[in-house]
Amino acid sequence: MIARPIRLPFFALCAALHSPLPALATEGSGAQTGIASVYAYAGSRTASGERAQPRRLTAAHRTLPFGTKVMVINNRNGRSVVVRINDRGPFIKGRIIDLTPSAAQVLGFSGLAPVTLGVIN
Repeated sequence: MIARPIRLPFFALCAALHSPLPALATEGSGAQTGIASVYAYAGSRTASGERAQPRRLTAAHRTLPFGTKVMVINNRNGRSVVVRINDRGPFIKGRIIDLTPSAAQVLGFSGLAPVTLGVIN
């Protein structure tokens, strides 16, 4: 499964998900859908140079700049969380984001889950 951006205006995305969300960085730029995974490398260094901390709400993304805030929504249960990008990955086809265990817990999953994500202003 290849992650493809959804081409929906922000208001359509909110209506489809039935939840109040912050504005995406570029209205109409859409969001990404795909598979999220859980990762934790406690104590090791992330690509941004900070120490990996599994209890923080952080994530790895292939291309988004470090420090970018991203809203991640679990497509199975509608739960959402805002994470900060501080690492690179995932490097497995079909996955679009790696989340810390704390972020995955907020979303209500362990292992893998289908998600939608969008950059927050």
